[in-house]
Amino acid sequence: MARTGVEVIVAGHICLDIIPSISEKRTGIDALLVPGKLVDVGAAVLATGGAVSNTGLALHRLGNNVQLMGKIGDDQLGDVILDVLRVHGEEIVDGMIIAPSEHSSYTIVISPPNIDRIFLHCTGANDTYSATDLSVEQLEGARMFHFGYPPLMRRMYENQGEQLMLLLSMVSASGLTVSLDLAKPDPESAAGKADWRIILGKVLPYVDVFLPSFEEIFYMLHREQYERMIEEAPAGDILPYVDGELLSELANELLEMGVAIVGLKLGEHGLYVRTTADSARLAASGLCAPVLEKMDNWIDRELLAPCFDVEVAGTTGAGDCTIAGFLCGMLQGFTIEDTIQTAVGVGACNVEQADATSGIPALPYVQGRIQSGWTKRNMKLHMPGWYESTGGLWTNEVCTK
Repeated sequence: MARTGVEVIVAGHICLDIIPSISEKRTGIDALLVPGKLVDVGAAVLATGGAVSNTGLALHRLGNNVQLMGKIGDDQLGDVILDVLRVHGEEIVDGMIIAPSEHSSYTIVISPPNIDRIFLHCTGANDTYSATDLSVEQLEGARMFHFGYPPLMRRMYENQGEQLMLLLSMVSASGLTVSLDLAKPDPESAAGKADWRIILGKVLPYVDVFLPSFEEIFYMLHREQYERMIEEAPAGDILPYVDGELLSELANELLEMGVAIVGLKLGEHGLYVRTTADSARLAASGLCAPVLEKMDNWIDRELLAPCFDVEVAGTTGAGDCTIAGFLCGMLQGFTIEDTIQTAVGVGACNVEQADATSGIPALPYVQGRIQSGWTKRNMKLHMPGWYESTGGLWTNEVCTK
């Protein structure tokens, strides 16, 4: 059974992050990673990573009662993972799955200033995670279930996502709000070659809140177009070529696949959110569905929140913490505007520190910072027909409430 008082369960991928401190500024990652070159770095930070740790601990630091349900091996790395998690509270690890004779996952994170990070990753026990690792009894009392990074968990994408579908359908049937995040797999890996359109077609009817990055979901659903854009984009960054029309088309495609709320993470450009026009579908989004008096505020909305302006120390876990902010807003029953602002606010707090979660404060601090007039970064995307509204949010005129 879930621990008494648990609001949200965070399950899926977990690993140990080894993060060397890199302070020297370079013009690009190719100037840093040169074969045969010795690169002087600082002390390494040991931190837990992956969706279970990043999103789960961020929710915990914001003030939510969280249960972590990641899978680790009974090895030294697994012991370190548990020790790091226990710093945040002994009870937070009660739901962790320890698999005999398996090895725990780890990641070496290369995160230079002002350059997107590179991961060297071993999936470990995450590969054997299946629907049988959770039971209905473990869900009792919780209101929300978030699952992260199935592309880095072999059994979650094998057999056209059968285990992921079984897992999320069980959670959905238990009445919890189901949230799902992705990770972009290596194109040459088995996950990269999987048919994600088929997998997501089976899984998304059981997902209420879907929060991938634009690159992840565009790669999975429109790989040929994605690869053409990558070839044409300087340094492989396709986000500057994203516009309102493309975001709307992609979000509507996902809504038609069954989700109620789509959030697309746009890196330094912010967070785009689109919601269903079907009030019955939104009302059926589990125990964290908008309350009746706020239902109209969430129906048929299309908004984009640019990032808040901060000095970036590192981007590890930025997307996961943005998700934590969004889910926290839903747990609190916020309006969609306040939920999106909280999401990008938590993401901004994250990047002010080099690791994934130490920069996340309690929710009242984030709210106070937003309400004090925290400056937003300038909108850099081409969004014809959109305009800036209250609080620096951008909105599509057709969907304005």
